[in-house]
Parts: sequence; C-alpha cells; structure tokens
Amino acid sequence: MLTHHTHLHFNLISAINHHHFHHSKLLLTSSLQPLPEIHKSTTQIPIHTNPNSKILRTHNSKSSSLLLNPQTRPQNDAVSLSEQEKDTILQLSLVRKRPPQFPGSIYTRPPHGNDLSTPPLSTLLREDEDDEEMLIRAVEIRRKVALEIFIEVMVRKGKFGITYSTNVGNRISGFIDLVMIEAAFMKKDPEFSRLSFNARARCFIEESNVVPLIRWLKHNSLSHPQIATLISVSKGNMGLIMKRAEWLKSVHVKGRSIGIVFMRVGEILVKRSIEELDEIVTYLESKGVRMDWMGYVISRCAEILAFDMKDLKTRVSFYTDMGMNDHDFGTMVYDYPKVLGYYTLDEMKLKVNYLKDFGLNNEDVGRLLAIKPQLMACGIEEQFKPLLKLFYYLGVNKDGVKRILVVKPVVFCVDLETTLVPKVQFLLDMGIKEDAVGRMLAKCPPLLTYSLYKKIRPVVVFLLTKAGVTQKNIAKVVASAPGLLGCSVANKLDGNVKYFLSLGIRLHQLGDMIADFPILLRYNTELLRPKYRYLRRTMVRPLQDLIEFPRYLSYSLEEKIIPRHKVLVENRVNFKLRYMLATSDEDFHQRVQAAIENRQNFESGNFSPCMQDVESDAESESEIETDIDYDDTIANYSY
Repeated sequence: MLTHHTHLHFNLISAINHHHFHHSKLLLTSSLQPLPEIHKSTTQIPIHTNPNSKILRTHNSKSSSLLLNPQTRPQNDAVSLSEQEKDTILQLSLVRKRPPQFPGSIYTRPPHGNDLSTPPLSTLLREDEDDEEMLIRAVEIRRKVALEIFIEVMVRKGKFGITYSTNVGNRISGFIDLVMIEAAFMKKDPEFSRLSFNARARCFIEESNVVPLIRWLKHNSLSHPQIATLISVSKGNMGLIMKRAEWLKSVHVKGRSIGIVFMRVGEILVKRSIEELDEIVTYLESKGVRMDWMGYVISRCAEILAFDMKDLKTRVSFYTDMGMNDHDFGTMVYDYPKVLGYYTLDEMKLKVNYLKDFGLNNEDVGRLLAIKPQLMACGIEEQFKPLLKLFYYLGVNKDGVKRILVVKPVVFCVDLETTLVPKVQFLLDMGIKEDAVGRMLAKCPPLLTYSLYKKIRPVVVFLLTKAGVTQKNIAKVVASAPGLLGCSVANKLDGNVKYFLSLGIRLHQLGDMIADFPILLRYNTELLRPKYRYLRRTMVRPLQDLIEFPRYLSYSLEEKIIPRHKVLVENRVNFKLRYMLATSDEDFHQRVQAAIENRQNFESGNFSPCMQDVESDAESESEIETDIDYDDTIANYSY
C-alpha cells in the first residue's frame, strides 16, 4: 500500500511541476513583448538584467528569478523545511477539497512572507531520512480523505445523519483502509484510470453495498458499534452478512431477532460456513428441538451457533446422561434456551452437584431441570445460600427444603429481598410464630409464589371483613390452611361465603366454622350442595349440626356419609355427625354395637350406667380433631 502511494505522490509532483513550468513559459512570453511608446519616442525601455535589482512582485518571484537569472537556479536539495511546512504541503496536495489558490503556488499563503515560495511536493520525498515518515503521513491523510468520502456517501445516498455517519465511520477503520487500497488498485483499470482518487473511492463504496447493509442492520436494532464490528469482520464482503441473514430466516429467526443474533455472535457467524450451521441445526432437531422452535431457541441463545460439534454434543450429553429423553430435552431447551449454551460446563456441573446435596439423585435432578431449567441461572452464593439461611431460620428442615425444591422449584429462582422476605414478614406480623411459618412453607410451597398485594393481603382482609373471622383466629386460620391465601376473592371466596350465608348461617357462626375448619371456603359449592341436601332432607338433621361440625362437608357422600347413615338407620341408633364420621370403620362399628346394647338394656329395664361412661369416653375422644392432610384433600378444592 505504501509503494502505491509513493507512485501516487510522484505523479502528483510531476503534475505540479508541469503546471509550474507552463506558467513560467507564459510569463516569459509576456515579458518579451515591447512596452508601449511614451511621448512617441523611438527609445525602448531595456529589460533589467541586473541580478541585484529588486523584484517588487513576490507571488511569482520564483519563476521570474529563474527567467532573469538562470545561473542562480535554486537547488531543492538545499532547502530545509519545518515540520509544519511539510504537513501543510501534504495536506494541500492530498486533501479531498483544496482551498482556492492563485496560479503557480501550492500554498494559500507563502510561509516565508515576501521570501521565495517553499519548494514543491517532490522536495519532501528527496530527503532520504524522512521518506518513510512522509509516506506514513501521506497514508494518514489519504485515510482521512477516504473517511470523508464514506461519510459523504452515507449522508447523500443512505440519508443518514452526519453524527451517525461519523460515529460509524470512526469505528470501521479496517473498511476505510480497504476503501483506500481498492481505490488505489482501481487506478490500473482502464475504466477508472482517468478518475481521481475521490471518484474511485466513492465508486467502490457504492458498489460494495455497505450503505444499504448499514440501513438494514440499523433497522434491526443494532447499534453503530455493533454494525461497525460486523462490517470490519466481513472485510468488505457484504454478501457474507446477507447470506447469513437469509440462513437465519430459513431456520425461523424473524424480525429483530436477526439483529440480536448478529449482535451476539456476528463475528463467529460470518466466519462459519452454511454447512457447519446446518449441521448444528440438524443435530439439535434430532435431539428433540423441533424445527419450528429453532428460531426461538437461536434468538434467545445465539451462542449455540458459536460451538463446534464436539462442544455441542458434550453439552447435550450432560443433560441426557441425567435420564432426560428427547422430548424432555427439547422442551427444556425451548423453555429456557440459555440452559444449553450460555453457561460453562464447570458452572453447570457445580450447580447440579449442589442440587444433589438436598437428597436428590441424578435422575431427580434431571426431572427437576426438565421442569424448571431456570435453576441453572441461579447463583449458589447469590440465591441458593441466602434462601437456605432464611429457611433454617424459620425452622424448615432438610426434608422440608427438598419438598419445596421438588414441588415449587421456582421459589429458588425469585429474588429473596424483594419477593420472599416481605411475605414472611407479613405472616410474622399477623401473629404466626416462626416455626409455624416454616411448617406453612413446607406444607404449601406455592405460598411463596403468591403475590403479597394481589393475593395474600386481599384474602386476609376479606376473611376479617366479609367472612366473619375474628382478629384472634386469623393467625390460626392462615397457619392451618396456607393454601387459602392463593384463592381468588372474587371468583372463589366471595361466592362460597354467600352460599353459606344463604343457608341461614350467621356471619359470626361462619367465622367460627372457618376457624374450626379453615379449608371450608376452598370447596366447590357444586360438591357441597348434594351433601347439604342429604343432611337436611334424608338425614333430617338441623342446621346446627353442620355449624357444630363443618368437617361433614369434607367427607365423601357416596363412600362414607350414605353407608354409615344406613348402618345407623338399620340399627335404629343415632350419633352426632362428629361420632358418625370422624372415626375409623372399626371404631364406628364398635360404637354402633355399644349403642345397640345400651338400647336393648334400656328397653328391657336393665339400664347400665356404664353406657354413660362409654358415651363420655367417645365424646372425649371425639374432641380430638382429626387433622386432614393438605395433599389428600387438595383434589376437592378449586381456586
């Protein structure tokens, strides 16, 4: 490139010297013309040939002195130029737009005032010790000229702003150098041999289609630094970028996502062949990632295209070795594409081993990651350990933590300070003890995912104001039925409360029923109506029996209520609902036999007072409320 510019400089020097000589010849012709006569005298004024005579005109002093005194021709080699003068000569000789000058000079203003003009451009290249430095300076000037031309094409052809065009141009120095080299090389082509450097550079920029490409990349939301990086990597071959864009469209990458892919792995993508990219996509498709998912996966994790096949197969086998089939792997990658290509293998192994410390085996971790692959995005020090400290502070043991992890793994992915801590503090402020809060979390892990202001607080306010629950019992209700906090007030709780009130139950009685059996409001009213109808019409029981024992509504009508009621009717005995339902089959039959014997003794006149003891014992036993497991009854609830 420097050699070419050396020839360019010598051509420019020759043109300048030719112009200078032609101007001196014209001056000589004009000087030999006869002067006009003065007072019709035949005497002519002689031409001054005295070398010591003073020349009044200085702008052509050099050419005049050469004419009048040929023996005193100056030697260019003896001229000494300052650094400022050298830079001025280079800039005025190579800039894109030269300032207007008078004929025969290369300066807008002579640097030495009225002295002789500074020697021409060829003087700079005759000094052997400065040749390399001068060529470097000349290249820098040409580079600035090429940059100015690029900015001009961006503004005029691409309709970009000057600031944006300048920002892009300043970041694509490699492309600007290419423009400078190609413009110089085009000089050899007869078609462009007569064009100036500026015209050749402009022609190359327009033919490279770089301006439409920049417009397209900007339309796809790439910033000017990212655009500059892609152009520099393409090395002037803009077709590479367009071909890769067409390939991305063929695998269902759409719209702005194409720009995102170029932004993340544009350098590697341009260097990859289409065959290598097709091989990656074909392999992922064989492992369960459907082709219509491929665009979504690549746009969310473009780093997949940066792996070679060996690295990609290693990452895929990391998950398949944990028992994942193709379906689980494909849905996992679609659900969270970064799980495959965003993290290093060491990070992935470290997190899997940490999850195994909770008592999970390899297959359990595989199933867990298939359900919630976002666990790979959670930091051990940033999220896992602080969350475990909170659980241990609340009294949650290792089994409880394992249950939370298996039932609701998203709990380990949410922010601790802004999401979990305010909910725990709200429960503590209600009067629930710390260990009770821990049991609530282990019993109902989804509780930590409920919104505090959209779910938890509105439910608590509703229970206090609309459901008759007192301030004294609210902590007991929430602690006993934490799943109640996830119910919709408008779609679930309000309708259930209105149903019980429509039965004739007073508000304070309903509050006592909820305190006795908190999950009462979670049942579907369509399941409650047949039980209530059987209680009132078939069993002919008063409403007070239901108020005293609201758990009646939790038992199966076909499997328990009707069979036991038939037994009582057949044996002509009657129990309270508590004794009828809240016992095992063996205890129920023993109680029935005791009641039959007591009735027979009473009818025969042999009343035994021991029967009262039996009845009192049964009543004392029935006072012990049977706890209903959360998981066993959840199927009968609706939210």
